[in-house]
Amino acid sequence: MIFLCMGYFNPKKMDARPRAEIEAVMSECQPYIEKFYESGKVLLDAGLESEIKSLRRVNGKVMTTDGPITKTKEMIGSIFIFEAENMDEAIQQASLHPTTQVSKGEEFDWYIEVRPVHYLKKDN
Repeated sequence: MIFLCMGYFNPKKMDARPRAEIEAVMSECQPYIEKFYESGKVLLDAGLESEIKSLRRVNGKVMTTDGPITKTKEMIGSIFIFEAENMDEAIQQASLHPTTQVSKGEEFDWYIEVRPVHYLKKDN
């Protein structure tokens, strides 16, 4: 099975900290990322920028707005896609990601959402 994970964070908490502190926290992530990739099951891993545009069809036209459609204090900071046999294995695999491994992440409300994918087209 294929699983999509979204890594969330609280931008207000991260923006309130000095840049040097955030860079130090992010550098702690690298060893965990390498271990995460060693499984050989990761198909895609992407860190996301904070700029967001939302598109929605309204009255027959596509409308574009700034920011996410849903209002929440958390923001998606990363996504990753990997293979696993079932949800239990997916949780085990996702738990290797820095989002759950770096202790400072607790201060920034880091968490991961794990979802099975029912359709994925891959170009070969």
